[in-house]
Amino acid sequence: MTGKNKNIAIVGAGLVGSLLSIYLAKRGYPVSLFERRGDMRKQDAGGGRSINLALSNRGIKALHEVGLADAIRKTAIPMHGRMIHPADGQLNFQPYGKEGEFINSISRSGLNIVLMDEAERLGVEIHFNQEVESVDLRSTLLKMSTVHSRQSTADSGLWTVDCGLIIGADGAYSSVRSAFQISDRFDYSQTYIEHGYKELTIPAVNQQSTVDGRPLTIHALHIWPRESFMLIALPNPDGSFTCTLFFPFEGEISFDKLKSKEDVQLFFRKYFPDVIPLMPTLEEDFLSNPTSSLVTVRCWPWVKGPQTPEGGTSLLIGDAAHGIVPFFGQGMNAGFEDCRILNDLLNQYEDDWEKALPEFQNQRKPDTDAIAQLALDNFIEMRDLVADPEFILRKKIEARLHQLFPDKWIPLYSMVTFNETIRYSEALKIGRRQKVIMDELMAKPQISENWERIDCEEIVERLE
Repeated sequence: MTGKNKNIAIVGAGLVGSLLSIYLAKRGYPVSLFERRGDMRKQDAGGGRSINLALSNRGIKALHEVGLADAIRKTAIPMHGRMIHPADGQLNFQPYGKEGEFINSISRSGLNIVLMDEAERLGVEIHFNQEVESVDLRSTLLKMSTVHSRQSTADSGLWTVDCGLIIGADGAYSSVRSAFQISDRFDYSQTYIEHGYKELTIPAVNQQSTVDGRPLTIHALHIWPRESFMLIALPNPDGSFTCTLFFPFEGEISFDKLKSKEDVQLFFRKYFPDVIPLMPTLEEDFLSNPTSSLVTVRCWPWVKGPQTPEGGTSLLIGDAAHGIVPFFGQGMNAGFEDCRILNDLLNQYEDDWEKALPEFQNQRKPDTDAIAQLALDNFIEMRDLVADPEFILRKKIEARLHQLFPDKWIPLYSMVTFNETIRYSEALKIGRRQKVIMDELMAKPQISENWERIDCEEIVERLE
């Protein structure tokens, strides 16, 4: 950000944009947020479009820095592990970490409302129903249109925002990034997986026992793994569960084949019979809720400008810079970590943006590439491996190594989720070394009978 214009425009009043506006407002900057949707505090946020979020240490640390962690925890549901629902109905609980470690199920809209309220309390101006028409990176100008007026005359609702810094926090399909894409020397890729997702609901009033007589616990993330697809359920404060089916778009077993209520009923009866009694509106929800895609976004650079002495700078952050699939529960947490690290760098460089922004993108790019890969890898683990006896044994061995040598062997999941001081890129490298060691160990004859007698110290020394 150069010149005298210190106004900051953030496009996207979602989770990352709202949190970043709080950080910047606390630093004394005049901040305006521009959001394409209406104010969710005054209207129904809409169902069927968002996965419940898993808030973990990286996100909590950022919320703590802006003084909101305690308020958020009041509405969060601790989840201490995965409750696996295999096809045979025999439940298997797998703790996420050591005792006292858990992730938190939280409502996306509820969290967003808390962040927007705090942003406005600090003086941030939030403009709703505002769509980006164009972004001028050279002069740092935003041309906006008011969404509800676009049906009227050609120029009705159009206005220009002049600022020293434009921040694109508008998600994986960022309008600000679109301006980067038509600029010189900008690399961009988006990669879709063959699966999409559909949101379903287990209402609180219909909670019943699972097939083996045990009730659904609200303190776990429930997974029904079925190899090429899976169903998950996250608890809500009212005792209901937000469920998400991750399922191929096309193929013999796919969304493409489930077109009628009869199709849906037969499919669930075959693969998820224990959830049918828990979902009284299953068929209606399945056919009416949208089917959404899952994309990984990579791009570089995240910073453009200044190109003229009077011009400003533009920045991409959160999903706009590094959209990932949700299977490690780190999309929001990584975006919140972006905000925290940018704030740390502004402290370090005393608000010299020309130094802080290049350092920000150089530092974060390897980490966001790493968590993107880890998220893709974890999808395979969740849908294919969590019910596999060898995988369960592997996790038991790793838990024992961590118990005996807590500072020397930290399982990959714990490094990512519970150790915010370990960078994603570092966790990926250590995790790959751990995998090589564990693959060799699991290949030993009769390991299932002898695993409690292995030399744990020798294994940890190999890692070091």
